[in-house]
Amino acid sequence: MYYVYVLKMKNGDLYKGSTKDLKRRYNEHLEGKVLSTKYKRPLVLIGYEAYILESDARRRERFLKTTEGLRLLKQQYRDILMNSGGVG
Repeated sequence: MYYVYVLKMKNGDLYKGSTKDLKRRYNEHLEGKVLSTKYKRPLVLIGYEAYILESDARRRERFLKTTEGLRLLKQQYRDILMNSGGVG
């Protein structure tokens, strides 16, 4: 399986990524091993999607990084984003 995941960072921004091993990749983010999120911790995994084909996961990740994709994510995770104030 291949996963597309969404993290909420300390500054409230959303990070979108994809991986074959979600648990390992999330731990890398938590441990500060990923440069793009290292200084935006703490962060929390707010959602993920699973795909059989890597190409489908990569395509979805690319879409979620567009303006329209970000709008969709903010709508989809509206309650999490509005109610959590901070992370965690």
